[in-house]
Amino acid sequence: MEFSCHIWAFDDLRLQEALGTIARLGFRYVDMGTGAHFNLARALDNDERKAMFRELREQLDLFNLDVADMVLFLPRISLADEKKRNRDILLFRALLPFAKAFNASGVTVTSGLLHPESDDEAWQRMVAALQNMLTIAQEAEIPLSVEPHLDSMVFTIERIHRLLDSIDGLQLTLDWAHLVCQGIDQEAIVDLLPHTRHVQIRQAKKGKLQVPYDDGIIEADVVVAALQAAHYEGFVGVKYMQTTGWHGMMKVNEILECARMRDALRLARDSSR
Repeated sequence: MEFSCHIWAFDDLRLQEALGTIARLGFRYVDMGTGAHFNLARALDNDERKAMFRELREQLDLFNLDVADMVLFLPRISLADEKKRNRDILLFRALLPFAKAFNASGVTVTSGLLHPESDDEAWQRMVAALQNMLTIAQEAEIPLSVEPHLDSMVFTIERIHRLLDSIDGLQLTLDWAHLVCQGIDQEAIVDLLPHTRHVQIRQAKKGKLQVPYDDGIIEADVVVAALQAAHYEGFVGVKYMQTTGWHGMMKVNEILECARMRDALRLARDSSR
């Protein structure tokens, strides 16, 4: 079991500073997400795409880092606007070569902006888009997974299982905090592990999507034991964020919290060998 660190923890830093911080924290792998350090407009431009790749490759090599996962935040696949849905699929197709070139273990996407549960047309639009993206990813031989995500079409246990039943071969990126924040119990989370390709983790509790380590209820040793029991062989990404206030997300010292979660995960893993 290897550990990675999500670059979103350091959105306030330049790319070199963010990757350097992750490396100095002792991580060998980074989860790279669209946003401050991965500009979508540049990725869609043929000339800029090449320059962007070179810059990322140079900085990764400088700090001896590899990409564990690529997170593509594509929220429009559930919208009624066909042009916007198609643009997100176009973005997905354009960004896949980055994942391939960086030898990422796979690509994570979200399931589109939330619509009411009664809006079956929105659900069908989302399923069709994800099925399309899964086909594209399979043709490129890149594993694809969907992150159950608050404010997205898929966030509850019921919706997660409904999605898995709808698309054969689709996997999950499991952000433990998104489920803990809803008050979902450990057993229900663990039941999702056979369908999980990538795991993301930070401290959280019911009603709080991010808290300081000592205030959270996630026990690293319990998580690691569950992963080992499920024969999970993917990465565990330490994922702190700077979106303070979103679903009770608290401002934390990102370096300190990444280090504390890193140490807890390593201790749990190594003590079980």
